[in-house]
Formats: sequence, structure tokens, C-alpha cells
Amino acid sequence: MTTRRSFLTLGVAAAALAACGHDKDVPAMMTPLPAEPASPPPTAKLRTVADWTNVFMQSWDYQYANSTPMSKSPDSWDHYDLSYSVDSCVAMYRATRENRYLDRALQFVENVATAAAPSKSLRHSSFHDNYLGWASSKSGEGGDEVPLYESYFWRYGTALLVAMRDGRVQGERYRRLLDFAEVNVFEKWYSRGADETIYRDRTHLAAHWALIAHNLAQVTTDTARKARYQSVAGAIDRRLRGQLRRNPVEPTAYFWSDRWGSAKRPGQDVSHGNGVIAYVAEAGWTGAEMAAFASLLTKVVWPGGTTYKGYVDGSGTDNGWLSDGFVKLGRFDAGAQLRLDDHRVVNDQFAANMALNARILKGG
Repeated sequence: MTTRRSFLTLGVAAAALAACGHDKDVPAMMTPLPAEPASPPPTAKLRTVADWTNVFMQSWDYQYANSTPMSKSPDSWDHYDLSYSVDSCVAMYRATRENRYLDRALQFVENVATAAAPSKSLRHSSFHDNYLGWASSKSGEGGDEVPLYESYFWRYGTALLVAMRDGRVQGERYRRLLDFAEVNVFEKWYSRGADETIYRDRTHLAAHWALIAHNLAQVTTDTARKARYQSVAGAIDRRLRGQLRRNPVEPTAYFWSDRWGSAKRPGQDVSHGNGVIAYVAEAGWTGAEMAAFASLLTKVVWPGGTTYKGYVDGSGTDNGWLSDGFVKLGRFDAGAQLRLDDHRVVNDQFAANMALNARILKGG
């Protein structure tokens, strides 16, 4: 879990970069070299949507029992963990178009919205305004409102809205959630000071807001709001692209630091790097760009077996948790998906996204 830190605005950050320059540990960004030509594995060799649905359903009852109390909690720290269940159900709906997955995701997100209270009623809030929100006391935040926890959850809460729009499920429940997300999530934190709450000082923290803005830009019916969402997502996207370097240990892969303006090794830690990948997987980056991320996964982060690296330069060790981001690279690369088919660190979020990957790879 990433704690809150001091923040940089886009303008301040740009000025800081101009003044101090980049670290020199990793050369300035060049297009990663093409991977060695190889025939991608035929999709017939991949595990199917049905295979991964069966894996997902093994935890169906447990997910409901464990996640429902978190969805009703007024503490946003519980929503941080709940986000994985929402992502898994949205992915399963996208993979299968079965309404039971959409219904569960919708129930979880509606419960979270219902648990919100006016900021002015939250005793230890730093804001005390008229927006709705959640206080957090479970992780040392002293009852304050925490933009990280909310952004971590609502990147997938807003992904639910996109899935509902795509599935033409746009009734009253959809409209209420859209209004809630636009006003009591994005507008709230933007109005409280976007320089401090949205344009964050770490790549993964800003990526959460880029994904929220990207999702809301697709579903809003307000032209002014859409322009703002596109501006925010575009600004963070450009900065993220500017962070990328050719990986120092693998020329076909990307490297980046989590600290804006830095290229110092070891770079982004893999655990939080999931948040960056979760954004780029939905943001329409090119096939060549996604291939460089896939190469990072299969040649640097997870070179084989049960060896998992802790950082994107291939150093350190980690536990192989790829479920919140890196797993989503399988939908762009059949070779990466084939590797992921044998991954041993599996939970419901991983299984659901593998099902979606399989659907997309087979033209679904």
C-alpha cells in the first residue's frame, strides 16, 4: 500500500525537470528494439474463456461473503481491497456478457456509494464541504478523506460504467452511479485541488486518476466535463510516455521510474507498476507499445518458472502478484497469454482477466 506523499502539479513538475534534468542511470528514451521474429502461438493452444470461468467460479461464494461487508463499510480503506472484486466481475462480464457478473459489480459499487456521507459530517475530515465521501481510520489516516483509496476503487467503479454503456445497460441505476462518480469522486477531488490530489508525484498514483478520467470521458453526456476528463487523462498520459526508457537489461522492453523526471534504477517496483499497466491496458496505446510492456513482463519481470523480480530493471524479488495490471497484457500478446496460462499465483481477479484476455485474443 502506497502512503500519501507530497505532490507536484504538471506545471511545477515540468519546471523541476527543466531545472535538474534526468538521472543518467538509464539512457534517454528510444523506441524499444523489435523482438526477435517469431510466430505467435495459435490461440487454439490457449486456455479458453470457459476454462478461466471455471477457475473464477471456485471463489464465487467466497468473494461475495468477503466483499459484501467491505462494500458497505464507511471506511475507504475497505474499498481499496474491494476494488479487486469489482475489477474481476467487470472483466467476467466483458468476457462472457453474463449479467450475474454485472449485477454483482453493480451491487458492490452501489453499496459503496450508499455508504458515503457529507464531508462536513465527517469529524476528522480536512475538507468539511458538501461533497459526499468516506473517512478512513483503519490504516492510520485518523478519520480523514483519502484520495488514494478513492481513486484506487473508482478506477474500477468507473470501468463498470463503461461496461454498462457497452452492454447497453443504461437505466436509472446507471445514471445515478454516473452522476455520483462525476460529482462525488472526480469533481470533488478536482475542486479540492487537482495539483495535490490528481496530478500525483508517483506514476502509479497519477495513473489511477488517468484511468478514472479516461473512463468518464467515454460515458459522460456533458461536453464541458468530457473536455476536462480528456485534458486530465491526456496530461498524465503524455507525462507517462515521457518517463519511458529502453530497459537496461532487455532492449525490447520498457523501463520507467515511479518518480517523475527520474530514470534512476531500479525504477518502478513491480507491485505498484500494476497500476500503470492497468491504465495503459485500457488507454488505446499502440500495438508496438503494448509489445514493449509484454516484453517487460515475460523477459524482465517474470523471466521464467517461479522467479519474479521486484523492479522493472530486473532486480530484487517479489511474490508474483500480477493480477491488478500485468496480467492484462495477455490480451495484446498471445505469447504472453500462453505464459500466463501457467502462472501459479492465481486469484479471482487474475482468473477473470485471463478470461477476458482469451475472449479478446479470439476476436471477442
